[in-house]
Amino acid sequence: MMPITVTGAFDDGATYTVQITGRADRPVIGSHRAVALVELHQGEEITLSPTGPRKVVAGADEASVLAVLHEYTNVLEESGSVSRRAVVPRG
Repeated sequence: MMPITVTGAFDDGATYTVQITGRADRPVIGSHRAVALVELHQGEEITLSPTGPRKVVAGADEASVLAVLHEYTNVLEESGSVSRRAVVPRG
């Protein structure tokens, strides 16, 4: 499976580009800050889209890792093989 590449920005304006690997031992590579963010939220429930469903964040689950990035950062672009979800601008 092809990794998912995500480009985004944190609230302080720092940008990142990462790959979501789908590996439980290393779910995200490319940005130490994004890695820490995903690790921080592993085991918590997160909504995969604005209307649901909810899922527990797990490193091997690309959709839940992507949902963490969408929830806690401003995702600017994503490409790869996860099913896309609607992007709702944060207000």
